Amino acid sequence: MEDYIVKLVFLGVICWGALFLLLRNLLPKRSFEFCNRLVSTVHATLAVSLACFSVQDWTCPVCPLASRSSPLQMQILTVTLSYLIYDLICCLFDKKVNLDNAVHHIVSIVGIGSGLAYELCGSEMVATMFITEISSPFLHMRELLKELGYRDTDLNLAADIAFAVTFSVARMISGPCLTYVTLTADYPLLIKGMALGLQLVSAFWFYKIVRMVNYKLGKRIKPRKVA
Repeated sequence: MEDYIVKLVFLGVICWGALFLLLRNLLPKRSFEFCNRLVSTVHATLAVSLACFSVQDWTCPVCPLASRSSPLQMQILTVTLSYLIYDLICCLFDKKVNLDNAVHHIVSIVGIGSGLAYELCGSEMVATMFITEISSPFLHMRELLKELGYRDTDLNLAADIAFAVTFSVARMISGPCLTYVTLTADYPLLIKGMALGLQLVSAFWFYKIVRMVNYKLGKRIKPRKVA
């Protein structure tokens, strides 16, 4: 891995942390999690935008496949790698680490880190960054709305459905295709293992999302009165 990439990751962690501290100062009445989710929303928006910016040929957005990473791709990936490191640290301070979220962070950090170290899989990792982050703004919106007093409202339900739909399409349709490409390419075993691990985590979250949607829609359906 190039030295400047390591420096970019280190600088990114500092910048994400500084943004969080700024939001905590500007929004003293909001919770730790609220400010962290705002940072996460900024990252998701930036990651999706940069992923689109890096596309070389829109007739094949993930091309070139099974190739060496370009300098631009590596620089873009440092944005998400530094954010994931920051977010994992932030979750430890907030004492709200759950197993599936911790596994997701570790798998993603090791996966991106190994890709950067080998300077391989740039197209696939940038595409993965797009797939995993496209649904994140809706994920965070639904939690932000709850703290703002919109729990169990139509707006909150709309955010739930938007999140469920974008997550399902991105991670359960596009995700497996990208995972297959990564597993069949001539990549180191570590990269393949992390790709498979991320897809398994996504599948587990998909199961939880289906349960969540069923529960929320069930609450909306009023039982018919017996005559």
